[in-house]
Amino acid sequence: MGSNTRKRRTPLATKAIAASAALALGGGGLIWANFYASAHEENSANQTKSAGAQVATIQCPDVGQQLTDVPDGARQGVDKELANLDKQISEAYTRLASTRQAQAGDSGFVNNAILSPLKSKRTAVIDRIGINIKRVGGKAPDNLAQMAECKGMAADANTTDGQAGGGQNNDGQNQDGQNQDGQNQDGQNQDGQNQDGQNQDGQNQGGQDQGQGGNGGQGGNGPAADDFINIEDVQPNSRNLPNGLAANGNGGSTGTFTTECGTNENENRNSDNVIVAPGVSNGAQHQHDYVGNQNNNAFASDQDLENGQTTCQNQGDKSTYFWPVIRVQDGSDDIDAGQPGGGQDGNVGKIVQPAEAQLKFVGNKTSDVVAMPKALRIITGDAKSFTNGLNNANTSWTCTGFEDRQVTDKYPICPDGSSVVRLSNFQSCWDGQNIDSANHRTHVDFVEADGSCSNGFKAIPQLQVRLVYDVQAPQINNGQVQNAFAVDSFPEQLHKPITDHNDFINFFDENVMNQMVQCINSGQDCK
Repeated sequence: MGSNTRKRRTPLATKAIAASAALALGGGGLIWANFYASAHEENSANQTKSAGAQVATIQCPDVGQQLTDVPDGARQGVDKELANLDKQISEAYTRLASTRQAQAGDSGFVNNAILSPLKSKRTAVIDRIGINIKRVGGKAPDNLAQMAECKGMAADANTTDGQAGGGQNNDGQNQDGQNQDGQNQDGQNQDGQNQDGQNQDGQNQGGQDQGQGGNGGQGGNGPAADDFINIEDVQPNSRNLPNGLAANGNGGSTGTFTTECGTNENENRNSDNVIVAPGVSNGAQHQHDYVGNQNNNAFASDQDLENGQTTCQNQGDKSTYFWPVIRVQDGSDDIDAGQPGGGQDGNVGKIVQPAEAQLKFVGNKTSDVVAMPKALRIITGDAKSFTNGLNNANTSWTCTGFEDRQVTDKYPICPDGSSVVRLSNFQSCWDGQNIDSANHRTHVDFVEADGSCSNGFKAIPQLQVRLVYDVQAPQINNGQVQNAFAVDSFPEQLHKPITDHNDFINFFDENVMNQMVQCINSGQDCK
């Protein structure tokens, strides 16, 4: 799929709140310490309630994150099958959202009519993934078949029961702005899921939830009022990031390198993801903004990207930088209202262009950095964090003038004169060999608490992305959100702020990359 051009309008406010810790179980499985403050431990009635009419979305194990060792010869086929799994979940969610009346009259409807058929379809795809891997001499994980079964996820609960897809990328992956240590303050009751059951067959107009306590949102699948928090109600430094916004600190390599690539004035967007779903049109099921390289689509080869045009002022930077768009849900639609990645996938409202997009590379607290290899791919954050859990969540929401107050799983409501800010800190340790990995995570890592890289990984310049949006704050009235804004998401992720993520592919000219490294290692601030 090529670029979907669309007109930008003014954006809206953003927010996110922090999170609580994920507890790692033996063998890498995860169970989440219910990062929504409304803990289910209080009584078993909540569990019963969650299992019934309050099923809000579909929660499936993330097969892709388990595939850490896929032979190169199998990756193309495996990636296409993983995209099939995403499509199946989205279709099941659509059926879930459109059958509320039937669910109310039959307690077994969700399991019998939605989850059971989904399991059968996923089993067939997972079998094909195993065949692809074995065909070229590889070995599929032993637990792959067990990942076919999905669950209904309640409106007032997040990832529990170890359902986070079998251990989303542990490996010390939660530094550099990862979620830990008291992440979750002030206004926690996230999940944001606006109560009692769901979006009633899309019954909401103009961003108002018209249903009986649904998930809100102009498209019926979020955001909800509980997804927002007043930034002034967030305590300073409450997110407690190990490295804050600067990975380099006062020691090691202290310089910076800023590249200026615009704010997507070209309106270059599509719903592909050339990293996760190469060769699959609409593989992301949500729209991305692209700056830098202009040859981005699912079918772009490394040669296409290396030969592409760039929006960066420094023409030696042909890297691609992309993130999910923000939309304002004011009752109107953008030009993709009836298209894949847009209205067909539950992403509605007017797309908003950032007012500012700062792309900065910083150093390491304990050592010099080395050059990134050409075509290195890095994803930070997790587009499926709402159902996967927080282990790979790694973005922050805040407001100008309040950037010491950051939230992860809420959108901020900013005061007059203040703009919404999205912050992403990328992994800054590299295995020294691979430009990608089967699950797109294990070839890079976050630094340890002291700023060092572990497991023999090498420190590379850390990309930090700061996006600013001049948007009017949404209004919360009687538990309903009006003129909400939200990031695009997979349909079943309900446009939760926790699903924000950011992507990067390095195509710096070798000379410019060497200049960056020299600049950072010598403590200079360069552009």
